[in-house]
Amino acid sequence: MKKNPITLITGAVLVVLFLFMLFSYQVRETQVAVVTTFGRFSRSITEPGFRFRLPWPVEKVYEFDKRLQNFESKYDQTITRDQIAIVAQVYVGWRISDPRIFLERFNGDLQEAQRTLEPVMRNAKSEVLGTHAFSDLVSTNTGALKFDQIEQEMLGRIQRQAEELYGMKIELVGIKRLGLPESITTSVFERMRAERQRLVAMYQTEGEREAKIIRANADGQANEILAEARAEAIRVTGEAELKAQEYYAVFEQKPELAIFLLQLKALEEALKERSHLILDAQTSPLNLLSGAAQPQP
Repeated sequence: MKKNPITLITGAVLVVLFLFMLFSYQVRETQVAVVTTFGRFSRSITEPGFRFRLPWPVEKVYEFDKRLQNFESKYDQTITRDQIAIVAQVYVGWRISDPRIFLERFNGDLQEAQRTLEPVMRNAKSEVLGTHAFSDLVSTNTGALKFDQIEQEMLGRIQRQAEELYGMKIELVGIKRLGLPESITTSVFERMRAERQRLVAMYQTEGEREAKIIRANADGQANEILAEARAEAIRVTGEAELKAQEYYAVFEQKPELAIFLLQLKALEEALKERSHLILDAQTSPLNLLSGAAQPQP
């Protein structure tokens, strides 16, 4: 039976592809790999690309995702340095740094790796929070908070252990949630209220002190102005008295002139506004209207 050339070519291509797949493998940009020979570690592959290998069971390739993995610890209770119970949840960002250790320790299981990391993270959280006061986490003064410092301390405690023992590089640690047990929430709120009241009292004291200073300065300035005004009034009064003495000397020489001027002034005041007066024409100062009581020359 004569075989079809197309069938032969297709079969040959499939054989070549099968052999290519059997003797080669690809590591992607997001992967690292470990190659074992007869079940023992042979080499780690951290760079992407095509590579050749011996077929199984001689060599076997384990591929792992090297992208950043996110892990969150349980929301559990711990004690601060000043013996206040808090409830905290921490998140961790990690990636595979040594694929050989990761394979030997967890057989490449990401879930097993995170279960192993859980108690390590919990111990680091308890140890670090136990060295800090409650006011480092909860305070009315934002400048007193130390979240960044606390997170860096937790990162430092687990980073070396995770990389050496588990082949995992911990790149970031952060506090996701922070709460208080119901049993101490009331007492904490009372402390926060007392802290705010203390600040209010301090600001009121400062305000009263500033107000006293302002009032004292204003009183001093007012006294200076009043003193200057009194001095000016005394000076003007003295000048007026000197002028009056001059006029009195003239009036003493001619008293009838003084009487005439006084009557004239009184008449001006009486007739300043429209009015009706029924009086004797000889009554002073109306006698001026009839030509009487003229000053003697």
